[in-house]
Amino acid sequence: MCGIAGYYSPNKKYNREDLEIMTAALKHRGPNAEGFFEQESVGFGHRRLSIIDLSIRANQPMMSLNDRYCVIYNGEVYNFTEVGASIKNISSQQQQVHFKTSSDTEIILEAFAHYGIDFVHQLNGMFAIAIYDKQTDELYLFRDRMGIKPVFYYWDGKDFVFASELKALQKLHKIPKEIDTTSISDFLHLGYIPTPKSIYKNIYKMRSGSWMKVSKNGLDKGKYWNLKSKINNNVIQDKEQALVKLSDLIMSSVQYQLKSDVPFGVFLSGGIDSSLITAQAVGLSSVKVNTFSIGFEENSHNESEYAKAIARYLGTDHHEFIVSYKDAIKLIDTALDVYDEPFADSSAIPTMLVSKLAKQYVTVTLSGEGGDELFLGYGAYKWANRLNNPLLHTFRKPISSLFAHLPTRYQRVGKLLDYSHRDFIKSHIFSQEQYLFSRNELSVMLNDEYKSSKLIGSKDSSNFLRSYSTPDPSELANVEVRKLTSMESQALFDLEYYLQDDLLTKVDRASMHYSLETRVPYLDHRLVEMALNVSPNLKYKNGMPKYILKEILYQYLPKKFFDRPKQGFAIPLNKWLHHELHYLLDEYLSESVINQYQVVSYTYVKNLLDRFENGSDYLFNRIWLLVVLHRWLKINSN
Repeated sequence: MCGIAGYYSPNKKYNREDLEIMTAALKHRGPNAEGFFEQESVGFGHRRLSIIDLSIRANQPMMSLNDRYCVIYNGEVYNFTEVGASIKNISSQQQQVHFKTSSDTEIILEAFAHYGIDFVHQLNGMFAIAIYDKQTDELYLFRDRMGIKPVFYYWDGKDFVFASELKALQKLHKIPKEIDTTSISDFLHLGYIPTPKSIYKNIYKMRSGSWMKVSKNGLDKGKYWNLKSKINNNVIQDKEQALVKLSDLIMSSVQYQLKSDVPFGVFLSGGIDSSLITAQAVGLSSVKVNTFSIGFEENSHNESEYAKAIARYLGTDHHEFIVSYKDAIKLIDTALDVYDEPFADSSAIPTMLVSKLAKQYVTVTLSGEGGDELFLGYGAYKWANRLNNPLLHTFRKPISSLFAHLPTRYQRVGKLLDYSHRDFIKSHIFSQEQYLFSRNELSVMLNDEYKSSKLIGSKDSSNFLRSYSTPDPSELANVEVRKLTSMESQALFDLEYYLQDDLLTKVDRASMHYSLETRVPYLDHRLVEMALNVSPNLKYKNGMPKYILKEILYQYLPKKFFDRPKQGFAIPLNKWLHHELHYLLDEYLSESVINQYQVVSYTYVKNLLDRFENGSDYLFNRIWLLVVLHRWLKINSN
């Protein structure tokens, strides 16, 4: 796991000084070594967190055996041994290859040298890879299939600059920092800024499962793997078949991801996903497994006792940290700054705290991201099913109006029913399940400059959020995609956007802030491809979410541990905003601050605050969004 940065600048606009500035900004991602490469129009910078082959020979940038290619790389490729064997098998017919290291970096580089850009299809892992071809003066970038490892890039039509985190590009004064106003409306609707956008114009997030080539002829890009294209008509209906295949794939993934030359552990929340990973890690590991959990002083948010009981049953070396509001207050500024652009997932705070705890004992952790999206674990999927009812769709407006005058629980349901068009239903369900702003609310609250026609109320086929529901035809040419159920469609939305741009982003920045590598076994592409084609009746059965995953889990752990409602991994933000964190409302949502930045109507915000203070508690996340946004504007606006 590392931090990468670089440029392709035929006009020599960027230089070694820029490389050093960007690379220094990524020191937390790689405290063990630093390296640079420069030639002609290209420069690479690298910070290394040593995980596989701890020797200096495995440092980066690394040159290929034929001295033609140079690589910098962030992530882990778990099947590098097999890929290396295939290279040796092919080359033995011509000239024997003798690798200089035991690192996955060298295997990746030699695979590219032997197979060209198609090498990426052989890789099983999480990665952001940059390779420069000295002979052709071409720069290639590859991002892993599920978007686990980040790549930000700036492109103005002439110069190309990239890095693992936005902060590295923010440090360069040569790159203009003009705010993309449409990104703000996206943020207020979703809680994050979705790929390929960033908060700035001309700075983008590289798409998952994609490649890019930069040369003097310009920028070319394409997809080598597409989530939708893996959906087929061969749905697994048989429970026993699904149990065996899924169990084997999860175990294979965990076994791969336990590969490490440094100590490892598991984030154990006490829920279904992390408990299954922990159980399999215990069975596969030759050493005692470290587990880590976070609890809260507020009992309603505290799952730590469940995690502790599971750890005791499995015999792990368990570590926990009980969080108070004082711990959160100490970390709020750091947590918000780590993400570089507006990012509203408040569970970033406990994620950072558990990462800090884990780093005291290990350098690698496994985490359970992806289980809910693959196996229909969220409440949003039930709402997708309900709103698919034609009768409810027809009468949603009068029902919504009626519920607006009832207690807060019904008001929230009323917001779920208040959508303008089915084209926007997925993002609407997501935003209302997360207590965020609906399009209708944004159309009233946002000032004109920030009202993106691509977001609010538009039925244009190019609508950005409509594309969440409608596949890009160029990506699905000659692919037959079966008709998904409403629950599957909502889960696909989460897999493509929420998982990548919120959950994985949260974990990557939080863990890497403490130089901790976090791996996600459920997102092994083999497992993802199979899970997409398991019958939804095996995922959600008799009102039970994640049915098939639970059946696998119960082979390892007693069912009694999980006879309780799903809690999630969140701080008691509602309570804290009323009391301990109320100062944030005074500091960032005052009339003077709101009017200074002219993004939203202060009249609307004042009404929102009054309703929150008077008992409409479900508005807490909307208020948090506005706090996060205006804090970011206050710090970053010129």
